[in-house]
Amino acid sequence: MKNKKTPYKSVLTIAGSDSGGCAGIQADIKSISACGAYAASVITATTAQNTQGVTDIHAIPVLHIEKQLNAVLSDINFGAIKIGMLYSCDVIKVVALKLTEYSVKNIVLDPVMIATSGDKLITENTIECLKDFLPKIQLITPNIPEAELLIKHPIDVTNFENSAKEIGLQYKTSVLLKGGHLNSTSNEMSDVLFVNQTNKIHRINNPKINTNNTRGTGCSLSSSIATFLCLGYPIETAVKKACQYVNEAIGNGKNKILGKGNAPINHFGLN
Repeated sequence: MKNKKTPYKSVLTIAGSDSGGCAGIQADIKSISACGAYAASVITATTAQNTQGVTDIHAIPVLHIEKQLNAVLSDINFGAIKIGMLYSCDVIKVVALKLTEYSVKNIVLDPVMIATSGDKLITENTIECLKDFLPKIQLITPNIPEAELLIKHPIDVTNFENSAKEIGLQYKTSVLLKGGHLNSTSNEMSDVLFVNQTNKIHRINNPKINTNNTRGTGCSLSSSIATFLCLGYPIETAVKKACQYVNEAIGNGKNKILGKGNAPINHFGLN
């Protein structure tokens, strides 16, 4: 039938807003859209931020976050959820409560604690609350500094794969450990996926691109993974496709200029 109605493949992002448009909710919406799904959002915090860094963070009242969650979750059927900045224990608790209440699936969490610029984006006492939340998540996507906060030991090329597995076993979740901070002389960028359900490790390699235009990569990767999960791909395929997408977006943006600092990746390959 020509006029048969079909539902959108929808992904919800729960994250902070980046006023410069490089990361956070803005990067999530671009990634979800570019990878083929409909994006809805719940904003947990706003930041005063540009290409040079973060100068202020304003937490959205928890009651308003709860109302945002109720509004979208009661109305829209989401195939996946991406979670980014959770600024406080109270925010983590209300998000956990609502995701359980609405029985959502395919939850991908980027444990946003440290920005690409090195700015800390999470309060100290929130880290323990975040750790308690991780077993409820299907996949987490920490970078090296964030992973080191989770398992409290240094990570390098010698223990990279084992560290991903260690995090997964400790927090009972699948883990994509991102290798962007590794000091490697290889011409490839390596990430490691530990799948909790199968206890298997997968190494994902993409060409290394020499550029500082990498703002928002973590947000874009986690939201694109959520999108491919929403589209029905198994976790290994969803992660590989998302890593490839972000790698291509980095390549598309390596010669672009935005502002006075480091530019973001180029989500749509724009001229």
